[in-house]
Amino acid sequence: MTAVEEGFKAISPAEFFYKNKELAGFSNPARALYQTIRELIENSLDATENYGILPTVKVSIRELEKIPEGGYYEVVVEDNGVGIPPKYVPQAFAQLLFSSKYVLRQSRGMFGLGAKMAVLYAQITTGQPADVIVAPIKSKHIYSFKLKIDIKENKPVILSFSVTSNLHGKHGTLVRLVTLGDWSRAKQRIYEYIKRTAIIAPYAEIGFRDPEGNYILFERVIDKLPPPAREILPHPHGVDIETLKDIIRAKASKPIVETLKESFQGVGETTARRILEEAKIDPGKKSGELTDMEVEVLVKTMKNFKDVKPPRADYLSYLGNEIITAGLNKVFEPEFVYATTRKPSVYEGHAFIVEVGLAYGGKVPLVEKPLVLRYANKIPLLYDEGSDVVIKVLNESIDFSVYEIEFPAPLVILTHICSTKIPYKGVGKEAVADVPEIEKELENAIRDSLRELRSYILRKRKEMEEIEKAVTIAKYIPEVANSLSKIYKVDPREISVKLLEILNSRLKTFKIDDLSNVVV
Repeated sequence: MTAVEEGFKAISPAEFFYKNKELAGFSNPARALYQTIRELIENSLDATENYGILPTVKVSIRELEKIPEGGYYEVVVEDNGVGIPPKYVPQAFAQLLFSSKYVLRQSRGMFGLGAKMAVLYAQITTGQPADVIVAPIKSKHIYSFKLKIDIKENKPVILSFSVTSNLHGKHGTLVRLVTLGDWSRAKQRIYEYIKRTAIIAPYAEIGFRDPEGNYILFERVIDKLPPPAREILPHPHGVDIETLKDIIRAKASKPIVETLKESFQGVGETTARRILEEAKIDPGKKSGELTDMEVEVLVKTMKNFKDVKPPRADYLSYLGNEIITAGLNKVFEPEFVYATTRKPSVYEGHAFIVEVGLAYGGKVPLVEKPLVLRYANKIPLLYDEGSDVVIKVLNESIDFSVYEIEFPAPLVILTHICSTKIPYKGVGKEAVADVPEIEKELENAIRDSLRELRSYILRKRKEMEEIEKAVTIAKYIPEVANSLSKIYKVDPREISVKLLEILNSRLKTFKIDDLSNVVV
């Protein structure tokens, strides 16, 4: 073997991310502590709401030891979810790129890293294993694991395993990690993440205890869950060569016309035959007999075929106006709140839905520019704000003065994008790329919401003008009442009350007492 040949070798996914942990958001102790909390909470929410369970999530961080880089922290996240079947627990928490999310379905996670990266980072910084306790729903047993990752082989290492009786019928998952972190630098981000999660998931109860002994509870304020996300077949416009080859391999013995019908949404017998006719492929030909050239031609034909229904969006788990307004009301108690959910749109063969919520006034802080709450598939996005498509739309396409908004103003703008494929700019999942179709839908949704806010501001302004006029008029009521009393020989107080009734009836929303204090 030559020196050049000795330089080539393969590494496992675990070894790759061990060497490149920054790609998954574990770049330093502060970011890693935040990322650990985020990944575990997202797993908990997916394990509850996707199965029709109102989430109860308990989170705690405890400092065990201070060190120059920060400190060693015990992180515990517990949920009341469906519970992972015990046979999958080792792979689910200790084998990178092993996941239930490698199907075409909307989910918070998409790379099969999440909790595994948190376990890996804890292992390489503290040497401590992960404790995972699962109680599958309706199970009579509780299963406890101590796990590590074999980095070279990307395989789980089970250090211990035990089974106990589930006497109280509980269900869910508890994960305990000891990891390197920096609470002082991560504190603000972690609190903001949990707060924003509570806004987007007002149907969840989230309790958090921090290393300083403080406890905060975000109570559930609505019992309505979003519709669950469901797996869906790929769309012809979103297919690529490798995807089609995988499908063909799985159905090699079937006629290609049957493969297209069974494997793609919106493709029936007639559509399949028309696609194959344009691609000049015999419909009866076995799928496994297609040449590479025929596969390439078929992909191009499918991508450009116009007479196919757009991707279905009823498999997406959007929030809806009721949940968005409940979340904004819960945290900000605004004087005005509005939410809109756009009709489904499509990019690269993937359906997506854009939602926008506005909160104005009340306990919304006064800000020099809108307080933007970005979400994608219900995930709060806190980092890389400047490179996100939402910020691009707000900076380049929206003139707030058109909507009667002058800064500083108490304004929150919430945006949510849900899709089977979110075009993130990196595996850290913190910024959405400026895909033109998404950009257009965001702009339309934001403008629609701001028009409603403008109507409210103008209505409120008119009401204030009416009040000011009424107050001015009310100041003269005593003099008018005294003059009329002399003419009609009536008690001036009676006349004052009648005049106030007339004035208040014009304002409609005000009672007699509202203007009585201006009458001398």
